Amino acid sequence: MTRIKGSVAIVTGGSRGIGKALVDSLYRRGAAKVYATARDPRTVTHPDAVPVALEVTDAASVAAVAEQAHDATILINNAGTMLGASFLDSPVDDVRREFEVNFYGPLLTARRFVPVLERNGGGHILNIHSVLSWFTAAGVEAYSASKSALWSQTNALRLALRPRGINVTGLHVGYVDTDMAAGVDAPKSSPYDVAEQALDGIEADAAEVIADELTRQVKAGLAADLTALYPQLAAPAQPAGG
Repeated sequence: MTRIKGSVAIVTGGSRGIGKALVDSLYRRGAAKVYATARDPRTVTHPDAVPVALEVTDAASVAAVAEQAHDATILINNAGTMLGASFLDSPVDDVRREFEVNFYGPLLTARRFVPVLERNGGGHILNIHSVLSWFTAAGVEAYSASKSALWSQTNALRLALRPRGINVTGLHVGYVDTDMAAGVDAPKSSPYDVAEQALDGIEADAAEVIADELTRQVKAGLAADLTALYPQLAAPAQPAGG
């Protein structure tokens, strides 16, 4: 089992939201060191954290961080973006940007940190997914697709890395009380509650952490007919111009 106490963790996007809560919770559980990354490391506020500049879409930046955090035993891929890009109406560059940050960013960090974790005796990777990995809503299509792709990446990495002594956990969560969900009028989880559940999952070597009831309901809907998640599909299609 993975132990938080005495571990050395790196948290991407560690200056706010769930990332900040994860940094705080890691130290409360006895982590020896936590590297907290941000585009501007001055935004990292935890007094004991090691602030690190990182642009997850830049391979050179990721490589430099992997060299600095050579003692890491836990990698938490939390950095993400939601631009509200739709497939039909938004610039393709916005769609591409969501994939660059939400899918390729974690892939770049995983590829660089797997050798680090192996040299340090194995370890753990936590990828932050979303309930939108399993459900697509208007206005967030690109975000949903990028998180679905990350879910698939996590499944693939879990199979590839377990024989190498590295466990992989995927966290799925709905609305969280962070800047990203500031405009959402719906019940939201506390980022600290989500962080605690995520770290429980790491310590239990859980393959998956489902952090709230909404996400549990959506996952259950995946086994049903599509109309369970998309009831609008049950209505007859309207003819063009009708």
